[in-house]
Amino acid sequence: MAIHEGKRKLESIPVGKLGVISLESCKSLGEKVDKYLVDWRTERENEHKNTLAFSGYQRDSYLINTKISRFGTGEAKGAIKESIRGMDLFLMVDVCNYSMTYKVCGKENHMSPDDHYADLKRIIAALGGKARRISVIMPFLYEGRQHKRTSRESLDCAIALQELVKMGVDNIITFDAHDARVQNAIPLRGFETIQPAYQFMKGLLNSVKDLKIDAKNMMVISPDEGGMNRAIYLANVLGLDMGMFYKRRDYTRVVDGKNPIVAHEFLGANVEGKDVLVIDDMISSGESILDVASELKQRKAKRIFVMATFGLFTNGLKAFDEAYEGGLIDKVLTTNCVYQSPELLQRDWYVSCDMSKYIAFIIDTLNHDSSISDLLNPNNRIQRLVARYKEGLL
Repeated sequence: MAIHEGKRKLESIPVGKLGVISLESCKSLGEKVDKYLVDWRTERENEHKNTLAFSGYQRDSYLINTKISRFGTGEAKGAIKESIRGMDLFLMVDVCNYSMTYKVCGKENHMSPDDHYADLKRIIAALGGKARRISVIMPFLYEGRQHKRTSRESLDCAIALQELVKMGVDNIITFDAHDARVQNAIPLRGFETIQPAYQFMKGLLNSVKDLKIDAKNMMVISPDEGGMNRAIYLANVLGLDMGMFYKRRDYTRVVDGKNPIVAHEFLGANVEGKDVLVIDDMISSGESILDVASELKQRKAKRIFVMATFGLFTNGLKAFDEAYEGGLIDKVLTTNCVYQSPELLQRDWYVSCDMSKYIAFIIDTLNHDSSISDLLNPNNRIQRLVARYKEGLL
């Protein structure tokens, strides 16, 4: 069931009639995913396609019409505008889409992750238990950064996962969870955290044409100890050395909910004259990543390419503009799993990695109740991609 030329051969019967509910926060991504699904299912050859089990298999769109209505107080309700009885539903939500607004007593209010999560629950509640199976695709895991308790504090992510399961959600699919062990909160339900390593490499190789991908000329760096696994994976797949920074913090103070970083200490081989891939799960303010880039430049690294699943840029783009103009960074690659501002998409230093095809593969495969193990480990696809790049075919 490997991927060949962008298609998957799926022989099993679908779990149910496929439906995709893309909340307003995830509308553009949902439309791209829907287009892939429509194209694949129109072209797919299957001798059983006209049988009762495949009823509704080919449609003009798999998107379900839903609506969130707001009252003047800011309260809301969710509504489903068409029949979803017996469907295999996939709900998509971007809890980081701060561009959306609503009125509270006549005043404009930007939607927070709490608002988006509440809207997700409203739509699940509106389903009324009529769907055959409910899967939630939440690329940025709601409250994923509050995944463990270090003092007497809330465990928001675990509570949210348990809440979704109690509402009837069968599977939760997320990307690059801050700590995948949070799935221990729901041990009897499906939880997948997916790494976009292939999309990062595809984006990098398509935008930079003179890379030498070998241990002499390139290195992978983890900006902190928490991201070691993703750096180790990429370094092993590409046959490169890796290094890491660890954050020395001031534990006597708390600033913006965390202990401030005093210094970044480096562990690893010499980076002098090498292109460096810095890989992380997210860019929040960007302060930490730019500190790491500065440290690498002091150690005479050649070019610095930053890869992060989620580009939040909570403090704006000015610091990255200055870093690019000063030669500190060469490219920043993040996915379109979260909202990207028009200003970000126009930056010369920015590369957007499209996840819509990957998400469509996951939805298509799970609807057939088939294994997604080959999607979760893109080793072979990365190897083929690098081989084509070295042959000048990209």
